[in-house]
Amino acid sequence: MPIRITLDAALAKKGLRAKQVAAAIGVSETHLSLFRSGKVRGVRFSTLAKLCAVLDCQPSELLVYDPDPADLAAAEGDGED
Repeated sequence: MPIRITLDAALAKKGLRAKQVAAAIGVSETHLSLFRSGKVRGVRFSTLAKLCAVLDCQPSELLVYDPDPADLAAAEGDGED
């Protein structure tokens, strides 16, 4: 998947543990762990906003897009404009 989760780097930068952040944003440690590992297919904007508030960061510090030519080809072929 061309979207990488970089939450671990943000946690390290702030010196926080995932357990602390999970409690602060109101999600289970398991849920946050699944997000950190990239095993979830989506995240609510409200959860992303809480993560950014707790970590004092921007969404771009938690998610990174690595371009994949296959994504562009699929987007061009779907007929949506």
